[in-house]
Amino acid sequence: MEGWSEEHLALRKAVRAFVEAEVEPLVDELEHGDLPPYGVIRKLVRTFGLDELARQRVDRLVARRRAAEAGAAAGQGAEEGAGQPAAGGLAFALVPVIELSRVCPGIVTAMGVSLGLAAGTILRSGTAEQVERWGRDLATFEKVGAWAITEPDSGSDALGGMRTTARPDGDGFVLNGSKTFITNGPHADTIVLYAKLDDGSGVPPRQRPVLTFVLDRGMAGLAQSPPLRKMGLHSSPTGELFLSDVRVGMDRLLGGPAALAAPAGRESAKENFTAERAGVAAMALGVIERCLERSVAFAKERTLWERPIGQLQLVQLKLAMMEVARLNVENLVLRALAADAAGRPLSLAEASAMKLYAARAAVEVSLEAVQLMGGSGYLASSRVEQLARDAKVFQIYAGTDEVQVTHVARALLEG
Repeated sequence: MEGWSEEHLALRKAVRAFVEAEVEPLVDELEHGDLPPYGVIRKLVRTFGLDELARQRVDRLVARRRAAEAGAAAGQGAEEGAGQPAAGGLAFALVPVIELSRVCPGIVTAMGVSLGLAAGTILRSGTAEQVERWGRDLATFEKVGAWAITEPDSGSDALGGMRTTARPDGDGFVLNGSKTFITNGPHADTIVLYAKLDDGSGVPPRQRPVLTFVLDRGMAGLAQSPPLRKMGLHSSPTGELFLSDVRVGMDRLLGGPAALAAPAGRESAKENFTAERAGVAAMALGVIERCLERSVAFAKERTLWERPIGQLQLVQLKLAMMEVARLNVENLVLRALAADAAGRPLSLAEASAMKLYAARAAVEVSLEAVQLMGGSGYLASSRVEQLARDAKVFQIYAGTDEVQVTHVARALLEG
């Protein structure tokens, strides 16, 4: 794929018009935490008909999964077509991400975790009953979802160092532990939660199977903290979860009883990491584009010694390097879209390399935009100040830069 198709450009134009009309006027309220982002997200979903498309997709998936489950009970083959991407492929997921991130990256994080991680995990791994019970409301954004894997002592070592436990108890489990840095945690209606099986088998904690559960707000023993104060992404509420003897039935174990025979929590998490890292690169592209546009406009308008500062070679160097970064990140995103169109999903190492470069580029470009604009750039009204704070988390969440390095290097050394 050499560039954006006419279809992609039309979608970008439509989403940008929505963002300018519906998001930009609310940025200050979103940024100050006075307005949760969910109303804006629902309006976006409904404006573009994404809720109806999701509803139809879930209906088809439920029908297929019920048939597959009936076939499995009768000794027939497995379901076909489960977990396939929505119509339009990866491009129709990443294009809105780019456009929203030009103005308010936090909305993307809140939306992506609910639709991509929480809903996506249930649609991919849940039984027909679980998809019907939780997947539809999440996929249509009728309800807000959270995806809970990170813990206070196991961020980069999320799976190995996990301490939240699921202890078998009768015909269900008892969950104990805590999660932190959970996007949508304070407001989530439905929570996809990962926990280590603690069945007294003597298996070392790091090697125990990881199970996935679906929880609902208000369950006994489940506490959701108020939003945490953060450096950036103020429009994306982040919180903590506390589990004290939360009792769940087998119906809340994602995949049902079959998941005990073949626990797939680790594989599920890794699949999500790959998709999440590609999404972060698209977010980075949106930030870079907006910061470059603001910087170019400022360089044309701001005068120094009776001439526009854009005529100064040092300023030109800054702008040129921003454009190099934009081109590089755009090419990484286009490469991912081409791979998806060819039916070749990115490997974890490829997605990690993509995120590593794009995250660093977004931070560098946004800080250079602040520097180029001087005192004006340091003001909130410049918008590059907000984007610089927002961009920093790209190097932290979905795996830190240091973790991306290990994934890329390991793939090289093992190849």
